[in-house]
Amino acid sequence: MTGALTAPRLIALDNSIREYAWGSIDAIPRLLGIEPTGRPAAELWIGAHPDEPSVWSAHPDRPGLDEVIATDPERLLGDAGMTAFGPRLPFLLKVLAADKALSLQVHPTAEQARTGYESERAPDSGRDPTERNYSDPNHKPELAYALTDFQAFCGFRPAHRTAELFAALAVPELQPYCSLLTSDGGLRASFTTMLTLPDAARGRLVEAAIAGCRALALAGGEWAPAAQASVLAAEDFPGDVGAVLALLLNHVRLAPGEAIFLGAGNVHAYLRGVCIEVLASSDNVLRCGLTPKRIDIPELLRVADFTALAEPRWQAAEPVPGTRRFEVPVPDFALSVLDLDAGSAPLIGTGPHLVLGTDGPVTVTCADERLSLGPWSSVFVAAGECHSTVTGSGTAYVVSTNLD
Repeated sequence: MTGALTAPRLIALDNSIREYAWGSIDAIPRLLGIEPTGRPAAELWIGAHPDEPSVWSAHPDRPGLDEVIATDPERLLGDAGMTAFGPRLPFLLKVLAADKALSLQVHPTAEQARTGYESERAPDSGRDPTERNYSDPNHKPELAYALTDFQAFCGFRPAHRTAELFAALAVPELQPYCSLLTSDGGLRASFTTMLTLPDAARGRLVEAAIAGCRALALAGGEWAPAAQASVLAAEDFPGDVGAVLALLLNHVRLAPGEAIFLGAGNVHAYLRGVCIEVLASSDNVLRCGLTPKRIDIPELLRVADFTALAEPRWQAAEPVPGTRRFEVPVPDFALSVLDLDAGSAPLIGTGPHLVLGTDGPVTVTCADERLSLGPWSSVFVAAGECHSTVTGSGTAYVVSTNLD
């Protein structure tokens, strides 16, 4: 180490791109103004997650933000953050670009994650490390804020509405589920039955249902978008039952500036588009379809929430002109979207924060520190007594805790 890690309040960050098979080749490089590599650039990670921490770009040794925070967590995270979350940054910010369906998945509650993590690592668990479900003891609620037209499956549609969709599909293999859906526990029963069918029966169901979806999508009408979404998923993962399970879920098409919140137990999958994703700093995922990765059906069924979600979109408050704030029912994070062209100089609190600029020039100021951000670059704002301000033009995204 050639330089000390005594950090200022404003730390300019360099961030890494994660390559997953479902990612867009050019969407994130285009934002960053870099040449595509020809490989799928799926996620830009901004934060202190140990798997891919941002680095302090101005320091000669380029330490990870997790390492920087570990040297002085009390000062950098503040008393409130330390009390609530311990010596770690509780949130992670991503830019996510999907050209193919992500896995149909669910995330655990904090208690489920903690007990699952501990039990899988107990000396007498007998669990092979490659078969573990829990990579850390934290929950992983998420907020997805659309930057482009963005499609996702999010939470269970009310059962009577899905029964109407199945009736419109007019597929004999789906008809038994119409009455099952509207019985007590019908969502859980239908989902579980589809997921656990013998291979041959599951194959027949997928083939027939997706053929029905193709016909319904071509015919148009109320259910055409949901049918077409399942066709897209089936084309990404031929023969995968996840494309049929998705018919039980809300198909959401977000316009830029709209958002969805994915709490613990919410069965979901992103389908297409670019978004800002804000989440608790965890990587706990349980999958059930649209994936070549490991699936643990009993654990997923234990964690999944089968409560119907009538309205998947998440609304923002506007505490001051030019600021939209998405507050979620967890303390780990909140997202503020700042319209800097509105002419105000928004205060962003006493930290800690992550600030991501976009195309316009953005300057973050705190007392006598000032940092200007290039296009789609970011800064960590450490906790402190004074408020910081963000000025410039265009849009800035600010992630903070949701403790207030």
